[in-house]
Amino acid sequence: MDGGQDRADLTATGKLHFEVLDGLRGTAAILVVLFHIMGMPSAGPDKGQWLHHAALAVDFFFGLSGFVIAYAYDERWTSMTIRQFILIRLVRLHPLVLLGAVLGLLSFLFDPSPHNQKSFPLGPLLSYFALACLLLPYPALPNRWTNTHSLNSPSWSLLQEYVGNLIYALLLRRLSTKALGGVVILAGLGLLSIAYVKNSIDYGSDWTTSRLGYVRMGFSFTMGLWLYRVRSRGPKLRLGWGAASAILAALFMLPLMPGSHGNGLFQAALVMLAFPLLILSGAHSEIGRREMVLCRLAGRLSYPIYMLHCPFLYLYMNYVTFKKPEAGQQILAAAAIFAVVLLFSWVALTWFDEPIRRRLKPGPGRAPVPSASSPNC
Repeated sequence: MDGGQDRADLTATGKLHFEVLDGLRGTAAILVVLFHIMGMPSAGPDKGQWLHHAALAVDFFFGLSGFVIAYAYDERWTSMTIRQFILIRLVRLHPLVLLGAVLGLLSFLFDPSPHNQKSFPLGPLLSYFALACLLLPYPALPNRWTNTHSLNSPSWSLLQEYVGNLIYALLLRRLSTKALGGVVILAGLGLLSIAYVKNSIDYGSDWTTSRLGYVRMGFSFTMGLWLYRVRSRGPKLRLGWGAASAILAALFMLPLMPGSHGNGLFQAALVMLAFPLLILSGAHSEIGRREMVLCRLAGRLSYPIYMLHCPFLYLYMNYVTFKKPEAGQQILAAAAIFAVVLLFSWVALTWFDEPIRRRLKPGPGRAPVPSASSPNC
């Protein structure tokens, strides 16, 4: 750390934070919200969209998660059981899964714009809500495309996160660095095949492509695990939060690539080359005190922003779709919903998520719950 920091920023286990990675997670979460605000009411593919590739933020999250999971837990298995690890991850992630399910239910029940939602049977809706609380998929609801988690769409990637965490605890942590690299190569070949055949890797959230989400998670999560192990072997790139965030936004803003395979291969290059380089640069970057404060705040807010934004955006989407407001009114509505998402995310973090995690923190002699800046999605 450079001289601009008065004291080290430590995790619950006494390790230093990767502050820039915290900040980048917050940047990616904000870009996802903007991507959805622009894309949800669109009448055509990519119409009105500036962040053409921001759906790949999910892959960036998976990579970040793998990197920081390895950092936080690889050296703790001599004193931590698989059961304790699973409990730690559930305490870290599931409170906002439950809150997101509640918000999704309320958003569906009380959305004033579409009439077909009001006639949907309450019994099946409540059964879907119960499955949402367990993070399990359920039939798609009206006005929610064909999503596997249509009360709160980001839950599909949290299910992937849970699967990745479980495979890490059971198998991946035991592999040598060379063997883990072999898994990354195999997963990368699977991702490349999807990119080539489908001309995109933005799959996994809906019923028709849900199995492809495991390939996305499988590559990026294991790549993150492997990157942590080899982080000191290559050149130490240092960009800082501002520069790395600008690069991430610029990559997302690049246009869709022409040709029957060009866009998919370009997206694969982002996930397989650009994102790992950004993660490494964030891990090696040194920042001053002011930027550290911003990065920590962005990191704390990143998971609530990502996990809770869709129920609010469903209201905005249906308002635009069914009410067809003038352009000026639509812009005001978009700005208002963006502000509401940020404000509610902060309230949920400070009054719900963090208090619950403090209350559920394991007692003496058991593995501690990671702090708010630990990996989340």
